[in-house]
Amino acid sequence: MVENVIWPAYLDAALSRAEGRRVAEDLAVEEPTVDEIAKAVQQIGYDATIERDKAYSREPWADRGRVVVRGADDSTKNDLVQAVAAYVVAMRE
Repeated sequence: MVENVIWPAYLDAALSRAEGRRVAEDLAVEEPTVDEIAKAVQQIGYDATIERDKAYSREPWADRGRVVVRGADDSTKNDLVQAVAAYVVAMRE
């Protein structure tokens, strides 16, 4: 079973692509949380596990956590991140 990791930095509007953001600015949000990301992953239909004590390698000073996604064998990581970002934006509206 494939495991994908989604870091909050992937969706953070305050970061540039070079700093770790993986989605377009219109899909990025201010200060995304692992709880929002996990909820979006579950809405898509995959299992999500939150690991709160982890830090993204590009920002080791910030323990924002990460979400481990299981069961996303049928899509690429980029497709998964884009779909999660769209759900997080929709949840905030």
